[in-house]
Amino acid sequence: MPSLHSILLRLREAQARDPLPSWDVRATRLRALERMLNEQRDAFAEAIDADFGCRPKEEVELLELYPSLSNLRNSLKRGRRWMRPRSKLANLVFLPARARLMPQPRGVVGIIVPWNYPLFLAVGPLIDALTAGNRVMLKMSEYTPRFSALFAQQVARYFPGDEVVVVTGDADVAQVFSALPFDHLLFTGSTAVGHHVMRAAASNLTPVTLELGGKSPAIVGPGARFEHAVERIVFGKLVNAGQTCIAPDYVLVPRERLAEFVTATRAMAGKMYPDLATQRQYASIVSDRQYDRLSKLRDDAVAAGARVEPMSDAQDLPAKRLLAPLMLTQVNDTMQVMQDEIFGPLLPVMPYDSLDEAIQYIARRPQPLALYLFEENRATIDQVLARTHAGGVTVNDTLYHIAQHNLPFGGVGPSGIGGYHGEAGFQTFSHMKPVFHQARFNGGGLLNPPYGERFRKMLKLLMRVG
Repeated sequence: MPSLHSILLRLREAQARDPLPSWDVRATRLRALERMLNEQRDAFAEAIDADFGCRPKEEVELLELYPSLSNLRNSLKRGRRWMRPRSKLANLVFLPARARLMPQPRGVVGIIVPWNYPLFLAVGPLIDALTAGNRVMLKMSEYTPRFSALFAQQVARYFPGDEVVVVTGDADVAQVFSALPFDHLLFTGSTAVGHHVMRAAASNLTPVTLELGGKSPAIVGPGARFEHAVERIVFGKLVNAGQTCIAPDYVLVPRERLAEFVTATRAMAGKMYPDLATQRQYASIVSDRQYDRLSKLRDDAVAAGARVEPMSDAQDLPAKRLLAPLMLTQVNDTMQVMQDEIFGPLLPVMPYDSLDEAIQYIARRPQPLALYLFEENRATIDQVLARTHAGGVTVNDTLYHIAQHNLPFGGVGPSGIGGYHGEAGFQTFSHMKPVFHQARFNGGGLLNPPYGERFRKMLKLLMRVG
């Protein structure tokens, strides 16, 4: 395969030949992607299942294929409008001059794809970058080798080699990739790796969008519909066996309802995943390394005094990397499970005595990628939203803020920089170039040197009218 630098050069030269692609060109690229997703949907799901050891096809279609196609169709429907220059009002003293914002492709965009949702987190930013008129290079994860190889193969079938290119390889390849002089770089992954990616991009002053993670809390408010809250937290935590960047990482529950929450959560998990160890609707942990990490988090917490509350009668099956879901109560901040992003089917449950205590607990910690609040009282909802920071929020459900075309998806502070999805993604991968059109007849010459009495009068007038 050609070197990464030569691939980037090829894409950059192609972009220079058509720096502002028409809508017809962009739509053709999007429809090629749509054909690929529809025609290869079964093959993609099978490859992801093989990489994980068990990844339900239903989850792949619901959480990866559907949102990808939905986002794509939204872009096909609205992308032409997003491309249009936006008229802006020139300052009063410059009238009748005109001002506008001209969306312009950034050029060649790099996308680093994680392993947990390898289809959705490749296709989602790819859609936005293509809608904005860019060429794209994607680096796939080495932890999903079958899917990564298949995706690279199929992209090469559906796209010319100077439009979209997919590369595979290990962490060394990723390191070289992140140091390439892209016009924009998007990375989805851990906060720890995000530091390295941002450092590499900084050497080229490459603008970055970082989609990271953190410990995303769920609050069961005093006015929550309790059974509904339990159901949605269990769903958000256990799809993909918790290997979701916006999965509820821990839950804050009114102290008087802690025991009830534990009992109801176990019942709900059993309802969603009966015979968990023998059926194929509960995902495996992606690798031995991740399985061992999660097992160690659990065991260290128990050794430090945490109490295990199983969500299932199933036992761990290390050979299949099946990790039985469980809750952890009596946890504290000294435990690693309350410091690291869990990214698996372990759910710490913490009691609170007042809502103010719960809010302060979240506010004192690094800003998470997501926050979930279950509450019916509008004043309580407004209070939590005003006093906490998070990349995104879902009220009375989990996960689904990521699926809204008209809301940007991204983090804040240690959970990320920037956002994308829909029009926000179009703007992320565009330079909104400001353009000022001076009127033919204007007073600009009145401010030319030499500076004399006329200049002072004009400046005094400008100071007064703004």
